[in-house]
Amino acid sequence: MEAATARLTGSGRRSKGIGERRLAQYMLAPSLLLIALVAAYPILYAIWLSLHDYSVVNPGLKRWDLGGNYADALQSSAFWAAFRTTFVFTLFSVVFETIIGLGMALAMHAAFRGQGVLRTVILVPWAVLTVVTAIMWRTMFEAPLGLVPSVLETVGIGQDIVWLGERPYALIVMIVADVWKTAPFMALLILAGLQVIPNELYEAAKVDGAKAWQRFTRITLPLLKPAILVALIFRTLDALRIFDLPFVLTKGAQGTNTLSLLAYQELQQNQIIGLGSALSVLTFVIVMAVSLLYIRFVGGNIKALTED
Repeated sequence: MEAATARLTGSGRRSKGIGERRLAQYMLAPSLLLIALVAAYPILYAIWLSLHDYSVVNPGLKRWDLGGNYADALQSSAFWAAFRTTFVFTLFSVVFETIIGLGMALAMHAAFRGQGVLRTVILVPWAVLTVVTAIMWRTMFEAPLGLVPSVLETVGIGQDIVWLGERPYALIVMIVADVWKTAPFMALLILAGLQVIPNELYEAAKVDGAKAWQRFTRITLPLLKPAILVALIFRTLDALRIFDLPFVLTKGAQGTNTLSLLAYQELQQNQIIGLGSALSVLTFVIVMAVSLLYIRFVGGNIKALTED
């Protein structure tokens, strides 16, 4: 009797489990369908266009060209120049944003009068639209009325430099503008990590005679690693897709053309749909590859640090 009851109970649990899984699938189906329509369809359509020799300039031209657009893109010096600029921009901007963001987070986390005002002031640049940021920095660096060149010339720096019209100064301006805008975002993510560090650890360290620098290197930095790694992931992937900042600042001139901007130029300005789609797909593949590398190496470190 007991064995029969156990079998009935087990079968009832199994049937209930199958029902729950099916219910979960039914509930997730609308969201997955929406994601497929919003994300998957444009990606698949871009891949389809990239496999065709298609141009709006030549109305009758639309023929199958398997891999031809990708070969043209990979053999183009413009693609590799944009590739190099994108990664140089990403490297320097993310490094400076992380360092400055960490300093901002430590300042916002400190307890003092006027802390709320400081947090508001620090986060203002992040709230400004990127296009507005680009226009502001372009105005500040444009000769002859730019504020920054005028100030630098008074101290004997950059008298003969056209900041937005020469290499590598145009790229430097782009990095400075991006750091100014996005460092507060890094600070916000790092501040969230600071908020969960127990104060008891600092109090115990003070009792043991640890100095401020020792508390920072032995307590703050190790416990902040998960938050810093997450911030690095978000910011790196965002920087690799940079478009609006170089578009407004320089239109991609003077060594500031990025992968996203190059794809836009072929698609919208030159109306070469096949090649532009191939460039877009290559940009997508590069970002996905970097994402997988982050998940493979950095993601495992985050999990290990969290478990510890």
